[in-house]
Amino acid sequence: MRLKVRVVPRAKKQRIEKEEDGLKVYLTEPAAEQRANKKLIEILADYFDTKKYNITIVKGQKQRDKIIEVNESR
Repeated sequence: MRLKVRVVPRAKKQRIEKEEDGLKVYLTEPAAEQRANKKLIEILADYFDTKKYNITIVKGQKQRDKIIEVNESR
């Protein structure tokens, strides 16, 4: 399953909001040194109740708008 994710780094509180075309994820981590991407994968793994290795960032490694793939078959 692929979905669009909008990331907001350095937020006061971590949370996930559903939007029309995907998800908006607020992270407390900064975008520096891939810390926000690592935290995003952790949070989405909890959200989808799957392992972290089942979630990959397909597009947008260094952007706020990302395409995420969730594989539950691994």
